[in-house]
Amino acid sequence: MPSRVDFAPDLARLVVLGSAGLAEGFRLVGAEVHADADAAALDRVLEDLTRSGDAALVLLESTLARVGSPWLERLRNEGGRIVITELPPLPSPEAYAPAVDEVVQTVLGPDALRAD
Repeated sequence: MPSRVDFAPDLARLVVLGSAGLAEGFRLVGAEVHADADAAALDRVLEDLTRSGDAALVLLESTLARVGSPWLERLRNEGGRIVITELPPLPSPEAYAPAVDEVVQTVLGPDALRAD
C-alpha cells in the first residue's frame, strides 16, 4: 500500500484566502492559508497558481470573491485545474449570498431561490 507521500504529487493544493479568523481554521487541515489577504494578495496567489501548473481548490471569503480581480475573472472564465469557490464571512454567515445566486435568478427568474 503506497504511503500518503507517494500520492502527494497528484493532489491538488487547498488554498484559502480570507480574514484571519476564517482562514486560520483551515490551516488545521493542511491548507495553504493567506490570512487577511487583500486584492493584491489574491492576484499574486492566483497568478502564481496559474504559472505553477498546479491543480488547486481555492476558497475565498465572499468579500474577496467580489473585488474585481483580473486573475480571478480569468480563472473563473477558463475553468479547469483551478477551482474557485466562496466561503461565507465568519462574522455574518446568514448574510451570505453566493455569486451563483444571481446567475440562477437570471436564468430561472427572480423567484427561483425563494423558499416557499
